[in-house]
Amino acid sequence: MSAGPGILILGIDPGSIKTGWGVIRKEGQRMIHVDNGLIMPPAGMDFKDRVAFIFKGVLDTIDAFAPHHLSLEDIFMAKNAQSALKLGHVRGAVIAAAFLRGVPVAQYTASHVKQAVTGNGRAEKFQIQEMVRVILGLREIAQEDASDALANALTHAFTLR
Repeated sequence: MSAGPGILILGIDPGSIKTGWGVIRKEGQRMIHVDNGLIMPPAGMDFKDRVAFIFKGVLDTIDAFAPHHLSLEDIFMAKNAQSALKLGHVRGAVIAAAFLRGVPVAQYTASHVKQAVTGNGRAEKFQIQEMVRVILGLREIAQEDASDALANALTHAFTLR
């Protein structure tokens, strides 16, 4: 899938219920939407099995698109320690999958992603989604988790020279 000019970037929005992914191609200053979607473990699946499911889903996505880079949001302080621990497990699975396939990983804070995509480090979620739609020329806003993943990919694309 990576044949052709440009740099392929896989953005990931990690979550234990839904992990969003988005692939873009950077061609010079152009940002081109390739695909996006969700990795969703079946409802009721045990947490450790969800993490394994997500790991396999990220491996499959990497294998399908052969990205040159993977980008995801850096760790943030969650309101709930249990949520932060679960997110850490999922992030670890994503990073391990990228490492296994030899894909370099970039991490950006939420405020950096907001700043890169909207020009405002405190932008609201709907503003980020709309800017992702505009930048990539999408007809409609992508599903929330996939849109966040595309925002991560765009942030990395903007840092590449």
